[in-house]
Amino acid sequence: QVQLVESGGGSVQAGGSLRLSCAVSGRTFSYYIMGWFRQAPGKEREFVASINRSGGSTYYADSVKGRFTISRDNVKNVVYLQMNSLKPEDTAVYYCAGDAPPYNGIYYATASYDYWGQGTQVTVSS
Repeated sequence: QVQLVESGGGSVQAGGSLRLSCAVSGRTFSYYIMGWFRQAPGKEREFVASINRSGGSTYYADSVKGRFTISRDNVKNVVYLQMNSLKPEDTAVYYCAGDAPPYNGIYYATASYDYWGQGTQVTVSS
């Protein structure tokens, strides 16, 4: 069984920061491409960021470039999303996702990922 558990969500003022964490069970975390997605009320789930196995390559949605940073710790089996300069439009439920081998999808597509966390709420007030 593989389990992903997000934490670190909360309510902040615009311009503030939050750091989300995703703890992943199992011994094969280092083989997973990891991603963060978010879903706002009334909207479809959208790609936020992804990171490769080693952490050497990262990808971001245009809407969060320069503000969010994804990172991972393959010893602790944790992936992070540092969120700075938060805007009200960042308000959403944030989901952690893992893509296990074989890697047969594009990094920004929800269908590419095999495992999902339960989500954590991020609310940004004006």
